[in-house]
Amino acid sequence: MSVRNTIFTAVLATMPFGALAQTLDEDRVKELVLEAIRENPQIVIEAVEILQQREASAQAQLQAQTLTDQRMLLEQDPNAPVLGNPEGDVTVVEFFDYNCPYCRQAMPEVQGMLDADPNVRLVYREWPILGEGSVFAARAALASRNQGKYEEFHWAMMGMTGRAEEASVMRIANEVGLDIDQLLADMESPEVNAHLEESMRLSQALGFNGTPSFVIGEDLLPGFVEESVLLEVVQKTRDADQ
Repeated sequence: MSVRNTIFTAVLATMPFGALAQTLDEDRVKELVLEAIRENPQIVIEAVEILQQREASAQAQLQAQTLTDQRMLLEQDPNAPVLGNPEGDVTVVEFFDYNCPYCRQAMPEVQGMLDADPNVRLVYREWPILGEGSVFAARAALASRNQGKYEEFHWAMMGMTGRAEEASVMRIANEVGLDIDQLLADMESPEVNAHLEESMRLSQALGFNGTPSFVIGEDLLPGFVEESVLLEVVQKTRDADQ
């Protein structure tokens, strides 16, 4: 359905002759709608509000269903890096991009959360959406798992200045002692491809449109989140599970 027809339908829903319209031909219905709009332009605003409410409701239902259906994958995916306490009782999932300034800004907040609450599992979803440099960085980070250096490499990448591009990523890889030949080979592995594809699918189903984005229990937290808020939602989730 086109945007114009969708708005037309929503306008019709705000009008008192909506049921009568079922017995009229299309041209007559359009005449009545246009006449009503001319007499009361506010109807268009009301129609847009109806559309927004419907879209928000549909998105909320999809998000809730995704959390239900994909909970195990979100929190227990063996192909996703885990930091913090692997046996923690509350799982925080973060979708991020190494070139996202807000992700870098959120890094000390996330670190503070881990320091303040030793029972948090932090699951990372590499979601490179800011260009080729982001994709290269995400692949390198995921590949570094095979050398047992994901956490060290991750924090170094998040703390870097300037954009993550091939040259800067390789410089940091050298600094943390990664075998570059192995890293480059592992970057094209099926596991890396699968992680990136899954991150894209999950982020779309959850309605995220940017990084960072967090999932904690039943809560979706898009954008920069302070340590205090993260800890508050973690505790709320913990209390709800008891």
